[in-house]
Amino acid sequence: MPDLLQFRNVDTHYGDLHVLKAVDYRIEEGEIVCLLGGNASGKSTTMKAIMGIVVPTRGEILFQGKSLAGISVAERVRRGIAPVLEARRLFPRMTVFENLEMGAYIRTRGPQFDEDLERVFSLFPRVKERLRQLAGTLSGGEQQMVAIGRALMARPKLLCMDEPSMGLAPVFVEQVFDIIQTINRQGTTIFMVEQNANMALSIAHRAYVLQTGQVVLSGVADELRRNPMIREAYLGEMKAR
Repeated sequence: MPDLLQFRNVDTHYGDLHVLKAVDYRIEEGEIVCLLGGNASGKSTTMKAIMGIVVPTRGEILFQGKSLAGISVAERVRRGIAPVLEARRLFPRMTVFENLEMGAYIRTRGPQFDEDLERVFSLFPRVKERLRQLAGTLSGGEQQMVAIGRALMARPKLLCMDEPSMGLAPVFVEQVFDIIQTINRQGTTIFMVEQNANMALSIAHRAYVLQTGQVVLSGVADELRRNPMIREAYLGEMKAR
């Protein structure tokens, strides 16, 4: 399959702080790719760079073979990249329906809008039940459902998910990962930053591991799941003493 997204030798800085260092990623169409790493490793900066919130100081990011340099956030969404932000970031004083509408703000309202709403409802029946409720009054799991639904309303080719399981009860974590797989099977490519390495690697096709802004491991997710370094660092397994 062709590459949908590529990072080529990308560096980023916050002032003098060098965050991403000569990073290369590639995400093929139809894949689930996860990005693992500890705190301050550069995971969230990666997502911000994809959306244009952080601008690379070196290298380039390509989407469908075209550079994203100088492309606005709104235009990136139009081209088919949609974020599911860390900690959901819903509009708490707007209803669930209004939040979903915001996901489709780049598009003309029409029959496709209703089709996409039905798709969200089929994935998240609970969202349909909560349409008139203020988003800020939902549980964490319900808010994550709305956040994913809002992103899907943009009809993305690539869904960029930043810590989709953060702060969720275990029952919701499993549900969210099941839904991520369903969305992928429906044809959406997924690039996911996730602290829950075990769950992420269990559904991903491939994975990258970041340490202090550099890719130190990459490969097939199932192989990385069996890698001793990954098992110790991210899956909570200690070496025998």
